[in-house]
Amino acid sequence: MNDLCVEIGCNSINHVGEELCGDHVEVAGQGEDSSVLVLADGLGSGVKANILSILTSRIISTMIAEGLPLEECVKAIAATLPICSVRKVAYSTFTIIRLINNEVAEIICYDNPPVVLIRNGTPADLPGRDMIVGGKKVHKSELRLQEGDILVAVSDGCPHAGIGVAYNFGWQLSDIAEYVATASVAGYNAKTLSTMLVEECSRLYGGKPGDDATACVVRVRRRAPVNILFGPPRSSDDDARMMTLFFSKGGKRIICGGTTAAIASRYLGAPISTELRYQSSDVPPIAHMEGVDLVTEGIITVSRVIEYARDALDLNERHEEWGYGHDGACLISRMLFEEATDVNFFVGRAVNPAHQDPNLPISFNIKMKLVEELSKLLHEMGKRVKVMYF
Repeated sequence: MNDLCVEIGCNSINHVGEELCGDHVEVAGQGEDSSVLVLADGLGSGVKANILSILTSRIISTMIAEGLPLEECVKAIAATLPICSVRKVAYSTFTIIRLINNEVAEIICYDNPPVVLIRNGTPADLPGRDMIVGGKKVHKSELRLQEGDILVAVSDGCPHAGIGVAYNFGWQLSDIAEYVATASVAGYNAKTLSTMLVEECSRLYGGKPGDDATACVVRVRRRAPVNILFGPPRSSDDDARMMTLFFSKGGKRIICGGTTAAIASRYLGAPISTELRYQSSDVPPIAHMEGVDLVTEGIITVSRVIEYARDALDLNERHEEWGYGHDGACLISRMLFEEATDVNFFVGRAVNPAHQDPNLPISFNIKMKLVEELSKLLHEMGKRVKVMYF
């Protein structure tokens, strides 16, 4: 059975002075283990480029997701895209990466920079051929994926970074490949790698990008489950059943909440050792227990993880905060965002009176809402998420 999975992460910076990005990325699923990524680059920048790139990427991703052959989709969109009468180039260029059963990648580039392959931690050749589809010249590659492979698709704003500022001829694709290969050794997830890449582009532009720049990273890895125990069960009669199920699961284990940790301690016969030093002034200290990878406080810590998850799915501006911090929220974030591919929640329905404030406009259980939101955010990151209630 194939236990490979892929992470997909994208980020962009806008042309200086523009509110909208002229690049756009669409990711669509084709079943559980297949997906398609489309990076479109609209001609120029601003509103017109933004509209063109959105239309191009959504049309292509929708057609492929509905089962149309890759070449037919390219033929249809190539026939649709107009050519600029002045520049003699298409109003929108695109890169398509189709991932089939997480085993094979089909790649087509139309006037976008070639896709970069990192294999075994170093830049590698990605064989391909030029072909004519619908009267347009495209470049097609096919690749059988291996664990650790990284594919990097960029708009032309990335290799153009630094022209006349840091480099005479811009940031070459070979330089981009070396940058990603070096950064990937640290185990960053796809979103963080794409963020680091566009941040470096911004730096090379001197903080004033002369073009929209987008980076998409596809990272191939083995599945890695992480299990989270959050809150005691509604009835203490279910303590043993909940603990048995939680500790029978393979993968790393996180326990959130003092009462929950106490139940686990009794079940394992293992003492809890709480750190006395605060790593962060607004996140409670973590604790340690044999047989558990991480023990944290509940509501406050998980609420901070949700803040990091929202940001990670947006501009990812706080990735250095959770990526290098040592408090409970940062440690959970790294385990969920970077290490986990599958997340299993074991959630107790017991209500903590301290967490129900009658003066608040909402009266439902805060813990349940936190689990619901975090599960949704992790799913948007591409994780497999399962929630069990007790």
